[in-house]
Amino acid sequence: MTKVLVDTNVLIYAIDRKSAYYNDARAVLETGEYELYTTSKNLTEFLVVATKSSGYGLSTDIAIDILEKLTAGLSVLYPNEISSTLLSELIRSYRPIGAKIHDFEIVAIGLAHGVINVATFNTKDFAGIKELSLIKA
Repeated sequence: MTKVLVDTNVLIYAIDRKSAYYNDARAVLETGEYELYTTSKNLTEFLVVATKSSGYGLSTDIAIDILEKLTAGLSVLYPNEISSTLLSELIRSYRPIGAKIHDFEIVAIGLAHGVINVATFNTKDFAGIKELSLIKA
């Protein structure tokens, strides 16, 4: 089974019934075709968007409850020494700046755990990273 890292935007759209991406996001999470992973960084990003007033404005309790249900079928990957080394190497190689470094941290965590496929709606966030294969969600 193909290992796939689920990006934050897939998690967000999977709870937003008004989004044009809702059905596609749910399909990624529910298809059963992939062995699904996400990173601790993605969980934090989800909570930021879900709880901020310019996002969904959910209470932290509700956001955490939703996130736990949403990620019940996913394995969560955490940073480690290997991902830290990979992050430094990726930054030196690709030279991202600003908030783009967050995406490279997600990539480094995934790569450190042997996950090279990323499901995302924001393919431009990961475009050009040769170490990855993108799955348009």
